[in-house]
Amino acid sequence: MLRTAAVTAGIVVAIAALSAVHLTQGTSDTGVLDVLQALIGQGDAQTLAVLEGSRVPRLLTALLLGVAIGVAGAGMQSVARNPLASPDTLAVNAGAHLAVVVVAAFGLTLPTLPAGVLAFAGGLAAATVVLGLSGGGSTSPRLVLVGSAVALALQSLTILFLLMFEQETTGLFAWGSGSLTVSDLDATARMTPVVVVAVAALVAMGRSLDILALGDDNASLLGLKVRRTRVGAVLLTVALTAAAVTVAGPVGFVGLAAPVVTRLLVPRVGAHRVLLPLSGLVGVLVVLGADVLLRAVFGAAKALPVPTGVPTTIIGAALLVWLARRGRSSGGSARQAPAGRVGVAGTRGRVVAVGVALAVLVVAAPVVGLLLGDRVVLLGDLANWLSGRTGTALTFVLDQRLPRVLAALAAGAALAVSGCGIQSVSRNPLAEPGLLGITAGAGLGAIAMITLVPLAGAWHIAGAAGAGAVVAFALVYGLAWRSGLDPDRLVVIGIALWSAGMALITLLIVVSDPWNTAKALTWMSGSTYGRTPDQVLPVALALAVVVPLLWWRHRELDLHSLDEDTPRVLGVRVERSRLAVLAGSGVLAATAVAAIGVVAFVGLVAPHLARSLVGGRNARVLPVAAAVGAVLVSAADTLGRTVIAPAQIPAGLVIALVGTPYFVTVLWRTREARTG
Repeated sequence: MLRTAAVTAGIVVAIAALSAVHLTQGTSDTGVLDVLQALIGQGDAQTLAVLEGSRVPRLLTALLLGVAIGVAGAGMQSVARNPLASPDTLAVNAGAHLAVVVVAAFGLTLPTLPAGVLAFAGGLAAATVVLGLSGGGSTSPRLVLVGSAVALALQSLTILFLLMFEQETTGLFAWGSGSLTVSDLDATARMTPVVVVAVAALVAMGRSLDILALGDDNASLLGLKVRRTRVGAVLLTVALTAAAVTVAGPVGFVGLAAPVVTRLLVPRVGAHRVLLPLSGLVGVLVVLGADVLLRAVFGAAKALPVPTGVPTTIIGAALLVWLARRGRSSGGSARQAPAGRVGVAGTRGRVVAVGVALAVLVVAAPVVGLLLGDRVVLLGDLANWLSGRTGTALTFVLDQRLPRVLAALAAGAALAVSGCGIQSVSRNPLAEPGLLGITAGAGLGAIAMITLVPLAGAWHIAGAAGAGAVVAFALVYGLAWRSGLDPDRLVVIGIALWSAGMALITLLIVVSDPWNTAKALTWMSGSTYGRTPDQVLPVALALAVVVPLLWWRHRELDLHSLDEDTPRVLGVRVERSRLAVLAGSGVLAATAVAAIGVVAFVGLVAPHLARSLVGGRNARVLPVAAAVGAVLVSAADTLGRTVIAPAQIPAGLVIALVGTPYFVTVLWRTREARTG
């Protein structure tokens, strides 16, 4: 009790000190002495105007956000009984963000409270999906994996609306990472009662949450209405998150960091009536500290367009890595192989039929891609173009289409094979290059090159993407290594690096070119627009070299898929083999990102489709997955530049639209397999 009181007093003093510093930071000439004079009632009119117009609203908004998200995070971790649960890892932030963006895309401007209700509905729907697919919450990292994958799907849809309705959603890109730039206190004042009531109600449920922490069975024996308690707590925590999103957008990872830091400061804090308010205070400390640090590092003027959620996300990602490294190994032998989830007897006749059908599709997809677009081309014209007998206009059209069709085919195949390798060695059917941080690293490297060297050529961009992917992969692999490589730990650390990478990409965009977010959004969504043959060459070379090597190791991939012990018994050097497979997968993913940008779901969906067609043996899965991935991205590219021509939808977003339902099906199947 004494320690709790001392820690609380220390946090309050730290908040007061940070608040004082916060008030002195800004773009105007108002300095420390001016603020001090204003605080004692002797300030001049200019100082009072600055404080009332920007600095006090920003400070009060930070205080409200910290309390709301800190308490929400603690409540979610209690409901899920998982220290990795938070508004980010349960996809609540992503659901609320998508709901707000969808309404803005249709030109509707809602008052604060209706917008809050909308954000609440979006966040609640996302939380319901995640908790339902993960079995209602558990101590395993599966909750984080499912939540992050659902968030990935929702973010893809959000980017789609941002791109398609660029004018209507101007400013929502930076807001999507949590911005404290507010012009008045209207939204903060309207959401304050919501936060106060929800925090009070959650604290009042503290006794019930204490009993719920004992486990459902024990809680039921003690007379607790488990379902009612869990539903009530989820509703209140989502309401807190929605209020925060309505005021300032999704502020990343504060909900994860605040309760964890609280338990570190007060290790034996068990009562929720202490944990919840203390987590709220720590949440304030995190938000306020991040905002002060941001403006101290970049300066008030340069920090103005940078969302506060960027530094909080980076801090939270580091914390997530630390938590993953502290966690106990899940034990690789208990995990079911990916192939077992879609057990299909790959008979010879079926394999031949699938091979013939895919061969036809692989040939047909690029032909259709060349024919369709903002101008429809006939087969006869295509034949004339091949023989060099078309006019200037038609030659120009087809010359432009050919590299992007080839880029879509090659990148799709590379991502699919990369997903096969990663799923096999991690024995995780939900793993893909994006969830291991590889594509975020590649994207960060490529966007850094595009931003810093606007005239950089394809090989330079590919090199930067490759370097980013290598750094990300080395970080993920090195941080996940602890007396061996645990697949769950690998994926959770990959998710953390992915989040940090996306935050750094946002930082790079808003600092370098804040008014041209569409260019970066398009690249981050997987677009073949403006591709050249030089950009296709790196991924083609990677396919030619890496795919045969992976196929040559197909028996090792089969053994990796079984469990941790079988390959060791049969003489496979597990760690060396796993590193080789992951390195090859990383090269394929990096070159694919360099060719067409960041595309999600292909590395996840294509291996599953391949196993459902020809069974689980990797000798068959690898080539079939490559063909499926090539056809998927090629078809998505053709659709994206045809359905709303002359406007275009990036191929990655088309895949997200098509892949999300399939992805939910995969999640449901893995839930059945886990709970069955």
